[in-house]
Amino acid sequence: MIINKLKIINYIKMFKNKTNILNNFKKIEKKTYKTWEKKGYFKPQKNIFKKNFSIIIPPPNITGNLHIGHALQQTIIDITARYNRMKGKNVLLKVGTDHAGIATQIMILKKIKTKKSKKFLIKKTWLWKKKIVNIINNQIRRLGISVDWSNEIFTMNNIFSNAVKKIFINLYNKKIIYKGKKLVNWNNKLNTVISDLEIKYKKSKSYLWYFKYPLQNNFKTLNGYPYIVVSTTRPETILGDTGIGVNPLDKRYKNLIGKKAIVPFVNRCIPIISDKIVDIKKGSGCIKITPGHDFNDYEIAKKNKLDILNILNFNGKIKEKLKKIKIKKKNSNYFNFIPKKFRNLSILKARKLIILNLKLLGFLNKIENCKINVPYSDRQDVIIEPMLTNQWFLKSNILANNAITAIKKKKIVFLNKKYENMYLGWMKNIQDWCISRQLWWGHRIPAWYDKNGKIYVGNNENEIRKKNKINKNIVLKQDNDVLDTWFSSSLWTFVSLGWPKKKREFLYFHPTNIIFSGYDIIFFWIARMIMLTMFFLKDNLNKPQVPFKFIYITGLICDIEGKKMSKSMCNTIDPIDIIEGISFKELLKKRLKNIIDIKKIDKITEFTKKQFPNNIIPYGSDVLRFFLTNISNTNRSIYLNFKQLEKSHNFYNKLVNAYKFIMIYYKKYNKNLNISNIYNNINNFILIDRCIQIKLNIMIKDFCESLNNYNFYIAVNILYKFIWYEFCNWYIEFSKIILKYGSLIEKKSNYYTLFYVFEKILKIAHPIIPFITENIWKEIKKKINNINNINDTIMLESFPKFNNNIYNKKDLEDFKWIKNIIISIRNIKSKMFIKKKIDILFWNTNKNIKRRINENKNIIKKIANLKNIKILSKKQKKPHCFIKIIDKTEILFPFKFINKIIELNYIKNEIILKNNEILKIKFKLNNKKFLNNAPEIIIIKKLNILLNLNKNKNKLLKQFIVSK
Repeated sequence: MIINKLKIINYIKMFKNKTNILNNFKKIEKKTYKTWEKKGYFKPQKNIFKKNFSIIIPPPNITGNLHIGHALQQTIIDITARYNRMKGKNVLLKVGTDHAGIATQIMILKKIKTKKSKKFLIKKTWLWKKKIVNIINNQIRRLGISVDWSNEIFTMNNIFSNAVKKIFINLYNKKIIYKGKKLVNWNNKLNTVISDLEIKYKKSKSYLWYFKYPLQNNFKTLNGYPYIVVSTTRPETILGDTGIGVNPLDKRYKNLIGKKAIVPFVNRCIPIISDKIVDIKKGSGCIKITPGHDFNDYEIAKKNKLDILNILNFNGKIKEKLKKIKIKKKNSNYFNFIPKKFRNLSILKARKLIILNLKLLGFLNKIENCKINVPYSDRQDVIIEPMLTNQWFLKSNILANNAITAIKKKKIVFLNKKYENMYLGWMKNIQDWCISRQLWWGHRIPAWYDKNGKIYVGNNENEIRKKNKINKNIVLKQDNDVLDTWFSSSLWTFVSLGWPKKKREFLYFHPTNIIFSGYDIIFFWIARMIMLTMFFLKDNLNKPQVPFKFIYITGLICDIEGKKMSKSMCNTIDPIDIIEGISFKELLKKRLKNIIDIKKIDKITEFTKKQFPNNIIPYGSDVLRFFLTNISNTNRSIYLNFKQLEKSHNFYNKLVNAYKFIMIYYKKYNKNLNISNIYNNINNFILIDRCIQIKLNIMIKDFCESLNNYNFYIAVNILYKFIWYEFCNWYIEFSKIILKYGSLIEKKSNYYTLFYVFEKILKIAHPIIPFITENIWKEIKKKINNINNINDTIMLESFPKFNNNIYNKKDLEDFKWIKNIIISIRNIKSKMFIKKKIDILFWNTNKNIKRRINENKNIIKKIANLKNIKILSKKQKKPHCFIKIIDKTEILFPFKFINKIIELNYIKNEIILKNNEILKIKFKLNNKKFLNNAPEIIIIKKLNILLNLNKNKNKLLKQFIVSK
């Protein structure tokens, strides 16, 4: 009970401590960012003697706040920008937002709820845009993203609008953009075509209906039936059938190919054709072909020159008359015929009535249960219907060749190689792109029509009239459709830099260096950016210019249950809630704000409680950034476990505590800091100072190598391990002893090294955790003005470089040995419950080991809390003691310090461990497959390990007998 109370008290203290420390995050981070922005540190220097480096941040939609997925992507983008800025490059990090046509329109319609005029809705959307962009920009600032705010962009501002028109007109004049009737995905609630990206498939229980289609002229099947049985999951489309398909290899229907059948109800005579696409084993082996409402049927119809009929209105209800899209014969009133009872019915109502009528008329053969994938709008609960409509299209295949060549010739490199084949496979089979949408929010298509339907394309009506000499009396009407959002987004990298006016920014920073994107929009955004950029932009040699040189594909953020984070699922988290903290009550309220199905309230509450059992305390931006970088692997799915935030918070505190430790000794040793002239040669430092500098140098090399290859999570772990284990856990612990008991020169060496290493740590860590590194840097600058002539900001300091001359294998081996000795002594003392200072002896020591012990005797004594250390010669008799063997050297612990029962138990456990290791190696060496396949050097190594294990085991057995 007392323990539980203590735990609660400690937790409360910890919570209060965190909140006291972190409550200032909001104030400090905002002030720091404001200073950075005010002083123009984020602006590129545009120095002609420096290399240029640019990233255009993927534009978030104006549909809502940034979520944790945005935060992850923007964090690794900012790390890249800050790192290259410190590498001395002219860095441009460009920011902007996307108008997100269909998503924004749906959202605004939901907010207004009642139908208003188009003008009113657009006005409301611009007001919303202004509000949400301010929120998004505040989030970007709170995350510490170092973007150039001087020229923020929006995909519907004047620069973008003019560029979109220019691109459209150019492509139209080159006959790459055209208007025509094709089958598209149709949203009958919004009355617009939508892209494949805006569709999600739900597996639903359904039925497979089998219907009899009478054969013309009393013709019969091989089995003697006067009808052919057709299977379908969509009986309502019978009204639009223009053919029946069978497989040419299907012997059952071979005699029917070329013959005709009658469509029930409408008595339409349709041909029976053969096509290899028909699956013999599926259903009856016969398919009804409805080209106007099925993508596969549409392709079959084009191949076999079948008529195409449209049976649906744009609102998803059955037409009064069939719409003829492509008719071979000019007569045919029967094509217009739809039985009156089916007219103006919804699809589902028409389906029920058609099935009932077919059953009554004897055309229903049988029904089977099945499961089908039903396409739904990903933003609305609306079934998407294939629909033949008049739309604007872009001939993607004309632009695809350059985009394929760029990847194959490594002009553009996928950093995640697995996505390259996916990209190339899609590009080689690319289809024409439907670029028009029947919306009011977006870039209006710059096309006008006269009363005869003739198309005129241009920037405005006056330009068109002047160019085509059209009289003012002739009425011209502009196309009401807008362009697909992805059309303007595909111009993102070059239009955002000022194209087509060729501003200085464009000339400096295009092509950009790298693009960051999710794998789900490789085809919809990445590929299209490459295609359109390479078509319009040419370099000095008139060769197609790429939009970026590297592509980094981020994973998709999932919650702890593996589900995709989305507002509709109410499982998202606002990064500001982690930075500034939020109560459980407020978090739940935010999540339930977007709920569609009220039945899920309890489930969402339970899930949120599981994810965040308590209030989210304010962690600050640096902790969140460190956490996100640590999980930024290249897997398709990134599982979010917020418990790992504590690890990031502890790291943050470790760095702060290291700074506090250094500053404790500042007053005492500040006069001796400027001693770089004394220590021009690393060999003048004491061993632990030499080793930490060597390890720092190795860390710099590994860290830079990881960031140069965009391996962010590897880089952050390299940094974490060095700061946590090498610097804080070991070096600072050694420093405490040296600064207290060392000679003056040792103290000088150690304190100078502390500052030297910490200065480098701050610079290396800055791209990942910019706020704390900046503020510590400034605190140091206030107190010490002579430390490497530092700048006003750490972000403009030079990033530490690897030095080939800073390496000494002997020093590292010595230090490793000392660490192992200290760890072993501590472990044994802990297991034997020895708390007081004791004597230890070393036996069987070679010259090198003796040197290590003698040179570092004092520090080993102090850190391992020993009374004395003595080296015995081989001639001297070993006293009655407990033995620990490290690299053949024996550490002797006199029995007078050790409890006999504890010692015997310890030796027993050691023997068991050695036995287990011996059995594992023996098992491997007895495995013929291993012996046949393993290199000889590996087998010899295993035999040597086995030999040493047996020797050590025998020594332990002897020791056990003696002790007993």
